[in-house]
Amino acid sequence: FPVLMSLPLTAGFRRSMRLCRRKSRTNQQSCHARCPSSCCSTLAAPYEEVVRYQRHPADRNRLIILVGPAGVGVNELRRRLIASNPREFQSAVPHTTRVQKSYEMNGREYHYVSKETFENMVYSHKMLEYGEYKGYLYGTSIDAVRTVLDEGKICVIDLEPQ
Repeated sequence: FPVLMSLPLTAGFRRSMRLCRRKSRTNQQSCHARCPSSCCSTLAAPYEEVVRYQRHPADRNRLIILVGPAGVGVNELRRRLIASNPREFQSAVPHTTRVQKSYEMNGREYHYVSKETFENMVYSHKMLEYGEYKGYLYGTSIDAVRTVLDEGKICVIDLEPQ
């Protein structure tokens, strides 16, 4: 299943230790005895319950990242979300080193850049994410995300973990 992440991660999330929570300290087994995987001692990765995020009108719009392996539908989910409300959601225009096709427009489908320019953006930490496919580099720049956010829209991108 695709994973929905909304940044910043702290807003709209509530920490919960529902796994192995003790009801009282008396006459109960230790948490480790009830839960041999020692989930109580793994405080670095507590369960996080997702709650509905209510954006205050003064807050900036957020970036939504849909994460999932190929074939689970993150691209389709992104496309449907944007189609459901294009005035609120928009995708960032990614960068690529591949050759522009005749029907494409620079800045609409992709920002077409040289391999040297793309690599400079990576080394300058200007890329939010990037990868290689069929010998070409593809990625989303921080500036492309900011462009969407500055238009007052929620930026939605999808990622495939490598």
